[in-house]
Amino acid sequence: MGTVSPSTDRGTRLGATAALVMMGWLTVVLLIDSDGSRTTQWLTGAATWAALAVAMRWCSPLVRAQTLVVVAFATAIEYTFSPGLEVYVYRFDNVPAYVPPGHGLVYLSAYALGHSPFVRRRLRAAAAVVMVPLALWAGYGLFLAERPDALGAFWFACLLCFLRWGPSPEVYVGAGVVVTWLELAGTHLGTWVWQTEDPVGWLSIGNPPSGAAGGYGWFDLAALLLAPLLLHWWAAAASRLRPVGDLAREAARDPAGGSVGDPARDPVIGPVRGPAEGAPGEAGRPPVRDAGVS
Repeated sequence: MGTVSPSTDRGTRLGATAALVMMGWLTVVLLIDSDGSRTTQWLTGAATWAALAVAMRWCSPLVRAQTLVVVAFATAIEYTFSPGLEVYVYRFDNVPAYVPPGHGLVYLSAYALGHSPFVRRRLRAAAAVVMVPLALWAGYGLFLAERPDALGAFWFACLLCFLRWGPSPEVYVGAGVVVTWLELAGTHLGTWVWQTEDPVGWLSIGNPPSGAAGGYGWFDLAALLLAPLLLHWWAAAASRLRPVGDLAREAARDPAGGSVGDPARDPVIGPVRGPAEGAPGEAGRPPVRDAGVS
């Protein structure tokens, strides 16, 4: 974990300060929604989409693709586990409009924080600073808390595995900070609440689960693995379509600058020759006089 893998090259000009700004924006949105209306959710949703679009302008194509994968994957999970299975519920039993783009900002915050020069130079130490408190929290929730939290302990184990064997330890270190903060803020403000156990009653759940960053890590894993494939497929599709576009442009004009259908320039039809220009069968023949004209 002390070395930086090729897959974690810096793909954004966003740094630790930008990560804190994005986290701050999401915190403000949660605060507004804690006592807001459905209309407020739509307005903050539109603003969060705009914030995500601005942030992505500072990212490489690969990080943009990763962010969009997170948004798509997380949105599907949100609708399945919140209004569907009700593992956790929002104030209006819906998925607020700011949540899908919010997941994109969460990923960019984690990416930017984990890839900041300060953290990358001290990755082992940063991982210890993040993981030790989460380990103590997970242990407390599993063995000592009045409200047990087995799911949090399981997700913490997932986070450890991602950190050890995942494609980008920097992202998981950043997620440990960003996701934990936002889970604490959202549940404290009452923006959402976790049920006490999963739908089948196998796992107890804290509010929030201690290892929520490990659950979020599955979104990150999907992004880190799928985004390069999507970019490859996109490039392959674009290369196949490019010759078609070139042929269409060439068919619209010939090298001389004329257009198809212009007989004077069309290379297929050719210029129309009159008798005076030596058309076949007419060369050298004198002009015919009208017999009635002297």
